[in-house]
Amino acid sequence: MITKRIIPCLDVRNGRVVKGVNFQGISDVNSPVELGRYYSDNGADELVFYDITASYEERALFTDILREVASTIFIPLTVGGGINTIDDFDRVLKCGADKVSVNSGAIRNPDLIYEAAQKYGDQCVVLSVDVKRVDGEFRVFAKGGREDTGMEAIEWIRRGEQNGAGEIVVNSIDTDGVKQGFDIELLKLVNAAVKVPVIASGGAGNMQHFVDLFEAIPDIDAGLAASIFHFGEVAIPDLKAELKRNGIHVRTV
Repeated sequence: MITKRIIPCLDVRNGRVVKGVNFQGISDVNSPVELGRYYSDNGADELVFYDITASYEERALFTDILREVASTIFIPLTVGGGINTIDDFDRVLKCGADKVSVNSGAIRNPDLIYEAAQKYGDQCVVLSVDVKRVDGEFRVFAKGGREDTGMEAIEWIRRGEQNGAGEIVVNSIDTDGVKQGFDIELLKLVNAAVKVPVIASGGAGNMQHFVDLFEAIPDIDAGLAASIFHFGEVAIPDLKAELKRNGIHVRTV
């Protein structure tokens, strides 16, 4: 049985962790260094660090903050935001990232996934996809959920896997920050379409939502959340205990 991963996400803007609803209404939360250390010490399986405005502002990711986060945690670190070239992969990996997440950069240059996988290995390349329902279709959005690409999401994700992405993060814009549960409909379609690990993101509001996710899609790999962890609404050790009570296999804290 696959051990399910619980992954906090640090959405970083101007060196601070922030959080919004449906990718809007951004508010300040905490220092990424302090939060990263806290999660590393309190049972998180991995940590995701997104520089959420790097692509929109067309600049490089903040490497000074990233180095500090990487140096204080002892769990795998995935980093994304402003990843547009192989040089960006190289720079982020040298700052201490274990995996690199690419989103808008892959939309602009689909060959980036293939090139990165060839150079660094599939296990290092994460395709992050921001998805929203538009006229009854799941569409891929770029630039932090601001821009509708017109691309159908499931086909784009399949293509990413074929190009060498070793993991898929599915961010549902429709459920992001709403705390009404993960987007099960979307996640079932993605999980059925690929063979690589899938991480669910967007919508977790309580522990039961994680139980619902892993029961509805038994072979999905991980659940990712931000605000419920950041604001202390759910403690990761308590969540893992609840998952174990429901027969869901997790790494013990």
